[in-house]
Amino acid sequence: MSVPVIAAGVIPTPGAGSNASVAFPAGVIPFPQRKFPKTICMFDVDGTLSLARQEASPAMIASLKKLRELTAIAFVGGSDLKKILEQVGANGINDFDFAFAENGLTAYKLGQQLASASFIKHVGEEEYKKLVNWILRYLSEVDIPVKRGTFIEFRNGMINVSPIGRNASIAERIEFEKYDKIHGIRASMVTELEREFIHLGLTFAIGGQISFDVFPHGWDKTYALKHLEGEGFDTIHFFGDKTFKGGNDYEIFSDPTVTGHTVENPDHTIRLLDELFLGFA
Repeated sequence: MSVPVIAAGVIPTPGAGSNASVAFPAGVIPFPQRKFPKTICMFDVDGTLSLARQEASPAMIASLKKLRELTAIAFVGGSDLKKILEQVGANGINDFDFAFAENGLTAYKLGQQLASASFIKHVGEEEYKKLVNWILRYLSEVDIPVKRGTFIEFRNGMINVSPIGRNASIAERIEFEKYDKIHGIRASMVTELEREFIHLGLTFAIGGQISFDVFPHGWDKTYALKHLEGEGFDTIHFFGDKTFKGGNDYEIFSDPTVTGHTVENPDHTIRLLDELFLGFA
């Protein structure tokens, strides 16, 4: 998503660490010169910018391109960066002002990588092995209509757990989501995990159609907000579909510094952007 050149250069942003000063690439309007210079719009990915694990539509890409001329924009997803870029486009870290994968534990500003954090280092290798072994044992005893592969996916700042397996097809994902809404497979497993591993201080957040994320308290999507400190934004909008308590958008949606918007699907996101911002374009 390129935008007209108004100015380029280095805009000092007195934030923490590597945030302090990043060059605006040619073709990107510096924040102070946008229509809403102190506003940033942050977006969940699955169910908000695109259907689950599918590519964002041309209409969505066009809306984001227009929005970037008015406000700063960011995506914040729980998946690793590779999966998110399959949805928002291979050039996503440059098409958004901020790119936050794994809830912001992997982060980019204007295409430049920021500091990251490690789940393994936080909990320790021994506790991590106990957690993984418990999950695999539990899943071996869960009886659901279909099981595929990749039941645990290790990411830099979290693990993702899927009772059906992340190798499930789109059709199988849809069917599992329907089954899960009736039988509460993920919710029941989360309850057991919270009881078994209370000493680790972990959050278990249900997201998407087939899985839930496991990460230390405070490493939810509000972690991405740390990267915005000192950037000069006084209005932060967040758009997400899993904004209910226990959903992986809940914490950032309900953060007191954030104006939260619940969306039903990507088309709803586009309509909200038209109402809130694009009418000013």
